[in-house]
Amino acid sequence: MNHYLMAIVFYAVLLILTGFIVTRYVKGAADFFVAGRQLGPGLLFTTLIAANIGAGSTVGVTGIAYQHGLSAWWWIGTSAVGSLVLAYFVGPQIWQVAQKYNLYTLGDYLDMRYSRYFRGLIALMMAVGTLALFAGQLIGIAWILGVVAGVGKTMGIIIGAMVTTLYFAAGGLLSAVIVNILEVAVIFAGFVIAAPYAMNFVGGFSGLEKLIAQNAGSAEAARYFRWDGIGLTTIIGYFLMLTPSFFISPGLIGKVYGAKDIEAVKSGTAWNAIVQFGFAFLPALLGMCAYAVFPNLSQRELALPVAMKELMPFWVSALALAAIFAAEVSTADAVLYMLATSFTKDLYKTFINPNIPDASLLKAGRIVSLVSGLLGVGMALLLPNIITALSIFYSLMAASLTAPLLFGLFSARPTTTAAFVSAIVGVATTVVLHFGNHGKGLWILNAQSTGILAAIVVMIVLMYVAPTKKPAPGRS
Repeated sequence: MNHYLMAIVFYAVLLILTGFIVTRYVKGAADFFVAGRQLGPGLLFTTLIAANIGAGSTVGVTGIAYQHGLSAWWWIGTSAVGSLVLAYFVGPQIWQVAQKYNLYTLGDYLDMRYSRYFRGLIALMMAVGTLALFAGQLIGIAWILGVVAGVGKTMGIIIGAMVTTLYFAAGGLLSAVIVNILEVAVIFAGFVIAAPYAMNFVGGFSGLEKLIAQNAGSAEAARYFRWDGIGLTTIIGYFLMLTPSFFISPGLIGKVYGAKDIEAVKSGTAWNAIVQFGFAFLPALLGMCAYAVFPNLSQRELALPVAMKELMPFWVSALALAAIFAAEVSTADAVLYMLATSFTKDLYKTFINPNIPDASLLKAGRIVSLVSGLLGVGMALLLPNIITALSIFYSLMAASLTAPLLFGLFSARPTTTAAFVSAIVGVATTVVLHFGNHGKGLWILNAQSTGILAAIVVMIVLMYVAPTKKPAPGRS
């Protein structure tokens, strides 16, 4: 076993052991789903940033930067804008509702605000997308293990699923929060140290510019360093797909439910956004350095593990590779949280066994986590890359949930019918344009952006053409 793999295996075992140690403090469903509603600003920040910096923000963004340069920053930057909206608008409002009515999941809120049938529709729509998101994290782990230890993609995916599923199934959100503290420390130590080493390897910014010009030509190199190098259509697509995704995500809202008060929601979530804005530069720089030195990689998503292994000393490489592994695993546990809550609370308890005892609900959450791990492995083997996997999730979520959640939370006008119609129109528009128009939408918009805007327009029209005639439940 090589030294890189030994470092990652040691780290993986540490995560699993920590998760099982926390199990003794998980006494019921409230601990599993909302961490006993005792998260202060620091713990909330930790578990949010750990969820938000995953395969997309590390391996995926580095791959985008490898191909398009500095403008890869927008993937995380637009996500950070969504985090600010969650911190100051959506988060405090929905936390008050959750506290008042003892809600565990976003589905609980949708049930109360609209109907259990709308809750079920969203849960079913999200199931495929959430499994795709989980698969994306597993693909990221597989790339790391492939580069550092020659582990095949299939085995790498299985290893990643085993680590994440075992520690999350043990203690749910409570164990994830505790493990996230360790993960966040490793993530930031690894990336903050690795980026300067990579820049030094290529000779600083002047050396980076020179090498990229040699590899791509002067015209392409100029685009590589521009903020809009990836294209305006893509940047707008990121804003419309990623910004809402980071304030409507069931996984992130579930973590907000776990906050002990509104101030914890605001400060913990806002610090998460601020850190995202700054962190966004690190994988972008690493991707650019990787292209400067290794311009002919077979897969752009190999850029980050290759850069971590080849552009810095062993001790930095080992820490940095553990940081990537930590980022993938920390987001994967947030995805398992969404799957566990969707199937147990939004579907099983709502439609099959409304009177399920607390202990049985806890057991069901653990079983669903294990089954979801297996399904995620299957999807990871089918999908080609991380960004494809994540785009499926973010597109379905933003198109179906943005309008019903945002307008329903701040206005009494939206009806259940409006929620159904806007969600269906949003998803249908996205799917039809994606498969029927090669992913292109209206004007310079892509399919996802057009679908999200269609859902919002439909909701606004129905809000004023056919507003609700009675007070909306769940509004504070």
